[in-house]
Amino acid sequence: MATLNRPGAPGGHVCGIDTAMEVIGGKWKVLILWALHEHPCRRFGELRRLLPGVTEKVLAAHLREMEADGVVHRVSYDEVPPRVEYSLTADGVRLNDALEPLAAWGRERPIARGLAKTGRGV
Repeated sequence: MATLNRPGAPGGHVCGIDTAMEVIGGKWKVLILWALHEHPCRRFGELRRLLPGVTEKVLAAHLREMEADGVVHRVSYDEVPPRVEYSLTADGVRLNDALEPLAAWGRERPIARGLAKTGRGV
């Protein structure tokens, strides 16, 4: 099921950030995007191993939502045993690229936090 728009706003969204947050909201979706960026074209079990702590139920639900939102592509092969692979769509790659500045901020944050604790400026 695709992410639902918020009621009460024109088109269901207040701004572009609102739209993006609906697609990436939750603890695991950004990490799924990162995993598929770092390890393209992965099977479900491989993704689960790349994301310690995620349950099968949550991973499956997020992948379905992300597929419906157009950021993840799912390919099911007609084989025995069945094989399904997930990868990023062009929109998923663009979304991941848009998140890179946020990732850079997060990587730098512990350093800034450490300086603030020692009182050596920010």
